[in-house]
Amino acid sequence: MGAPLTVPRRLISVEDYHAMAQAGVFREDERVELIEGELIQMVPAGGPHIYLLNYLNAVLVPQVGNDGVVSPQNPVILLPNSEPEPDLVILRPDCRRSREVPKASDVLLVIEISVTSRDYDRDVKLPLYARYGVPEAWMLEPLTHGVTMYRDPMPNGYKTVIVPKPNDVISALLLPSVKVDLADLWA
Repeated sequence: MGAPLTVPRRLISVEDYHAMAQAGVFREDERVELIEGELIQMVPAGGPHIYLLNYLNAVLVPQVGNDGVVSPQNPVILLPNSEPEPDLVILRPDCRRSREVPKASDVLLVIEISVTSRDYDRDVKLPLYARYGVPEAWMLEPLTHGVTMYRDPMPNGYKTVIVPKPNDVISALLLPSVKVDLADLWA
């Protein structure tokens, strides 16, 4: 048996993706994101995912206050061909009045909640965030009560990986006064 056949693929740019959305190519209820030029269908959120997203939003919004913008389930442009939709992002405070889709340079922290998408989040999305210089990313795994914090972005991933204990209180590198009590998170 010979080598697998490789065929050229036509990757989609962020500009193409936006034009497709404006033309009505996607159904209104269709959840897709653009990763490295390919359309990726997102898994529907279930109970543990929804709980964590609501919990984090409720805890982070008052703590972040005027120091940033908490943006749940909204896209971030990573030009030229990615527009992921992280579960939660904290943006720079000057993004509060922007009418543009934020870019990597606007992000202070990105949070991915991984129920069924752990490998994809860890092996595809986190290295993508690092490559574009997102300063910090957290991956929360509600089924195992796991949290992994990624800092110091490099071209091939994050240099620093921190795995806090289940009872630790964690905070974002660029927002040290914003704290998440993991014991309360998993209670």
